[in-house]
Amino acid sequence: MAYKIITDLCNGCAACESECPNHAISHAGKVYTIDASKCVECEGSYDTPMCADLCNTDACVPA
Repeated sequence: MAYKIITDLCNGCAACESECPNHAISHAGKVYTIDASKCVECEGSYDTPMCADLCNTDACVPA
């Protein structure tokens, strides 16, 4: 299962983008999205999904 970003909750802080080991997070302006085909929930890189751990608005959730 991949993660997704709830755009209404995302404040565009960019904390998640640089920590994504698969470069699955991108943005257009301040709208961030997660490419589900690249997201592996950080398996093999971190113990937990970093986007969810770093998100200060709880916008990163399981898809």
